[in-house]
Amino acid sequence: MEDKYNRAKSDRYSKSVKAGKRTYFFDVKSTKDDNLYITITESKRKHRPDGDGFYYEKHKIFLYKEDLVKFSDGLSEVVDYVRKNNPTPVVEQTYTPNESEESASQGSSYSDVDFDDLGN
Repeated sequence: MEDKYNRAKSDRYSKSVKAGKRTYFFDVKSTKDDNLYITITESKRKHRPDGDGFYYEKHKIFLYKEDLVKFSDGLSEVVDYVRKNNPTPVVEQTYTPNESEESASQGSSYSDVDFDDLGN
């Protein structure tokens, strides 16, 4: 019981961004010493090779306070480069699920995804 309390206590702020077939999770967490850090998780829904449902492929990175400024500066620089040098304009895209995705999301299938277990 204490482990669940400590895990919930370490979660400070979360933001999810749906982008096409991917969802990005930006989570602010704290260490035992109350230092904040960021986790960025990319989650992509994929169909199982045997055709029996789907699973989520996840990738996670951790950003610690000593790296935030350099990371932010680097990300801003490459985003600006893409915006200025892309042959076609970068536009806001909306995502509309196809029929199979809509029916899967409306069905009775439910997955409880614990993003703290991504490293295992």
